Amino acid sequence: MTAEIPEVSGDTGREPGLGRRSLLLRGGLAVGVGAVAGGLGVGVAERASAADTDSLSATEPFWGAHQSGIVTNTQQHTVLAAFDLNTSEKSDVATLLKSWTQLAAEIAAGQTVTVPIYASTSATGDAYADATDASTTDDSLEAYGLGPARLTLTVGFGRSMFVDSSGADRLGISHQLPAALAVLPHFSGDQLTAADSDGDLYLQACADDPQVAFHAVRSIARIAQDVATLRWTQLGFSPSNTGGTPRNLMGFKDGTINSNAHPPTDLDTVLWAGSEGPAWMRGGSYLVYRRIRMALEHWDRLAPTQQEQVIGRQKLNGAPLGASSEFDALDLTAKGSNGQPAIPTTAHVRLAAPQENDGAVIVRRAFSYNNGTTPFVERWPPWRQALEYDAGLLFLGYQKDPRTAFVPMFTKMAEYDALAQFTTHTASAVFAIPPGATGPGDWVGRTLFG
Repeated sequence: MTAEIPEVSGDTGREPGLGRRSLLLRGGLAVGVGAVAGGLGVGVAERASAADTDSLSATEPFWGAHQSGIVTNTQQHTVLAAFDLNTSEKSDVATLLKSWTQLAAEIAAGQTVTVPIYASTSATGDAYADATDASTTDDSLEAYGLGPARLTLTVGFGRSMFVDSSGADRLGISHQLPAALAVLPHFSGDQLTAADSDGDLYLQACADDPQVAFHAVRSIARIAQDVATLRWTQLGFSPSNTGGTPRNLMGFKDGTINSNAHPPTDLDTVLWAGSEGPAWMRGGSYLVYRRIRMALEHWDRLAPTQQEQVIGRQKLNGAPLGASSEFDALDLTAKGSNGQPAIPTTAHVRLAAPQENDGAVIVRRAFSYNNGTTPFVERWPPWRQALEYDAGLLFLGYQKDPRTAFVPMFTKMAEYDALAQFTTHTASAVFAIPPGATGPGDWVGRTLFG
C-alpha cells in the first residue's frame, strides 16, 4: 500500500614514504589564495585556506579493535566498491586481505605507496590477458601532494563469499557464516539493479578529498584483479558537519538521531557484534547498504510545510513537529491544534523511531549521490517518461543484527512511510564488517581466515 500525504495549509617523482601533502606545502596553493583575497578579504580567505589545509593534513586512526569509517566523523566524500571473487582457495583470500590491510594503512597515513601485486595460481580471472606488460607496482600518483584528508578504509564480507546462490560452500568457510548475514526480503517498492547490488567483498573509502578516496580504492583494487574483480562502485558526497547536522538533497537535516555524528550511548548493545554470533565477528558490525533515488522534481513541488508533514521535522532548524529545537525528544503523543498527532502517523521520523520499533537502533552514516540524469518513468499521472535526476541518498546503516533492526523497521516504512512516494531503492547489499586490525602485523579478516 502507499501512504497518502497529510493535507496541510500551506607532481610525478616518487620518494618512498613521502607524505602526499609535501607538494602542496612547497607552494602549490599560494597563488590561488592570493587571487581571491581582494574579493573575500584577506582574513576570510586565510581562514578558509587554513581550514582546508587542516582537513587535508589530518589523519584518522587505522589500527584498532573496530574498523574506522563506522563511527568516524563523516568525511565529505566516499567511494564505495564491491568485488566478486574468482577463486575457491581460502589462501588466496587471506593473502589478498593481508595486502589490502597493509596498503590501506599506508594510504590512510598519507604515504606514497608501492602496490603489492599478487598473482594467484588458482584464480580463474585473467585481468591482463590482453596486456603487453605485467602490472607496475608504482603509485599511480593522482593523490600525490593531497595529504591523508582523514581517509578511512572499511572492509566487509558478503554472504556470497561463504555460500553461492544454491547454498554450496565456496571457500570451505560456510560453517562460519553468521546468521545475522541474512538475505534481505524484497520490500514494497524495491526496484533493485542486480549489477549495482551485493558482492563478495566490500571496500568503503571516505575522505575529505574526492581524489584521495578514489586513489585508495583504485590502488587496493590493483593488488589482485585476477582474484577480486570490481563488481560495482558508487561515489557519494556530504557537506561538512562542522556547521551542524548535514542536510540531504531534500534539504532536511539527516542524522539527528542515531547517526555516527550523534551515536547512541551503548554501542556494544546496538552496534558491535558480541557473543551472540561467531567468535570471528566479535567487535565487528553488520552493514546494510541501500542506494535510494529521490524524486527531486516532484519533491520540489511540495511547499516546505507539506514536506515537513512527510518528514515529521521542521525543515529550517530540524526540530520535531510540535517542538522547538533539533535535539528535542520525539514526542509521538503530542497533538496539534486540530487534535491530530503533531507528528503525523505516516511521518518518516515516527516510523523510524526506536519507540515505534521495539527499541531497534541503526547507526546511520549517510552520503548523497548524483549519477547525472537518466530517463525515468514517473509514477504520477500522466505516467510520462522524463529525463530526471538519478540522485539521492546512500544509506549506510550499521547494526548488531539486521534481522532485528533494519528488516522490521524498513518493512513498516516501505508500507506506510509518506516519504516512500518520493523515494525508490535501486541498489542493496548486506556485509559483515569484521573487527579491526589491532596493529602492524595484524590484518582485517585474520579472525576468520588466519
